[in-house]
Amino acid sequence: MDKKILCAPSVLAADFTEIGKEVALVEQAGGDWIHLDVMDGSFVPEITFGAQMVSHIRKVTRLPLDVHLMVDHPDRHIASFLKAGADYITFHTEAVVHAHRVVQMIREGGARAGISIVPSTPVSSILPLLPFVDLVLVMSVNPGYGGQALIPECLDKIRDLAERRESGGYDYLISIDGGVNRGTIDGVREAGTDVFVAGSAFFGAADKTEEVRFLKN
Repeated sequence: MDKKILCAPSVLAADFTEIGKEVALVEQAGGDWIHLDVMDGSFVPEITFGAQMVSHIRKVTRLPLDVHLMVDHPDRHIASFLKAGADYITFHTEAVVHAHRVVQMIREGGARAGISIVPSTPVSSILPLLPFVDLVLVMSVNPGYGGQALIPECLDKIRDLAERRESGGYDYLISIDGGVNRGTIDGVREAGTDVFVAGSAFFGAADKTEEVRFLKN
């Protein structure tokens, strides 16, 4: 029997003027997490939203809030996202020097800590962090814009992380973000993914319940 895979629709593709209704659609369709892409216009080209948006979404859902910090100096923002109600806070190894310290800040604040890598960053760069994180997020597109095509070579990172988790006795979840849709989900699942982020595939679907069912099963 295939293991359960979690669906984390990204509100990056949602209508922000109807964010409460959009979050409700995720719940009704069977989504497992809410993925929140926080962009600062520096680490990535676009600017999205900050902790206030997260706090407002926290008020309207009990689903886990999966906050992805695509920002420079993420350590400066951990406290505000913890206060906003984030369940997972994931930051980029490319954006920090003292990554262990940031992991510690997140965990001491009561959330689960994630580390993310962009397509050009190898898994080898985060090996010292694997014993300490709860989530590893592999970006399968270059972050900053929704609707991009998945870079197939990034699936090799998923396989690598799955093998290292087993051999090292670690318990982190492996997540993938970027270009996940009906055409790529089989490869995503086969590689060993635990959580997939879906933005355009979810919010662009006519039947969101059926889309989640198809992608998860």
